[in-house]
Amino acid sequence: MSQRRAAKSTAPFAPRAAKITGPLGIVAGRGRFPAVIAEAMTAHDIPLHIIGLRGEASEAIERFPHTWISWGQVGKLFGALKDHGCTDIVIIGGVNRPDFDKLRIDFGAVKTLPFLLSLAKGGDDHVLSRIVRFFEDKGYRVHGAGEVLPDLLAPVGTLTAKAPSAGDQADIAAALKVVRALGRLDIGQAAVVSRGHVLAVEAAEGTDAMLRRCAEIRRLGRTHGTRQGVLVKAPKPGQEERIDMPTIGAETIRRAAAAGLAGVAVAAGRVLMAERDDAIAAANADKLFLVGEHWDDADD
Repeated sequence: MSQRRAAKSTAPFAPRAAKITGPLGIVAGRGRFPAVIAEAMTAHDIPLHIIGLRGEASEAIERFPHTWISWGQVGKLFGALKDHGCTDIVIIGGVNRPDFDKLRIDFGAVKTLPFLLSLAKGGDDHVLSRIVRFFEDKGYRVHGAGEVLPDLLAPVGTLTAKAPSAGDQADIAAALKVVRALGRLDIGQAAVVSRGHVLAVEAAEGTDAMLRRCAEIRRLGRTHGTRQGVLVKAPKPGQEERIDMPTIGAETIRRAAAAGLAGVAVAAGRVLMAERDDAIAAANADKLFLVGEHWDDADD
């Protein structure tokens, strides 16, 4: 396991402009990433237009050129992208699958009804791959957030004042194996291991809920009082990372601290960190380590 110190982050994030040949369309779900990307593009004079999904995207997108849509308004989505000349797009932010019994569709959606209905079936990886193909078949270039803004990706090395111990490194190695196994079954992207024992794995409930379970285990006295164990996040093997890359932020760190863990390890270059400085500060405040580990697809 690497104990190298990672390079400090720079601000503002610098877009990789060579990836973009025209105005950037941002299809926005939950979280800070849509606004973070928009801020970076604006700072570097790259035109953009955000398509925000009602009930999911934050009102923070309204600081930028934007159009709100509801589930089923496929025609309005493509109309907005066309009107603003967006052929390069980023699809970013979490969304819930729609309730198809209550879905109100526009004329554009009628023409793509088989595709919309297909989203009700299959695991997340299959659904996300279909979404990417759907846009690509219509002539759009789909970019991952990390492709457009490489500074968002977690670097290799230790980011905090505290580094993992030999015991922590053994837990990291074990947790990485667990995450690979989970990923092959399209289950989750995270696991918690303490002293070689698997405390929790992520499923549909997400990382925060998994960490709450770990905190409850600690409250019930089933772990020792000293900080021990590690949270590991990494992508699933074969995951469509352009629109579903694992993420970590300051809140994740605080939940890991509440669960009594010693630290957090992530797959370097394969996990997004929009709040890197805040996450590092939170980890240092609670005396946790935060480290980026090498992740090789060849091991899958």
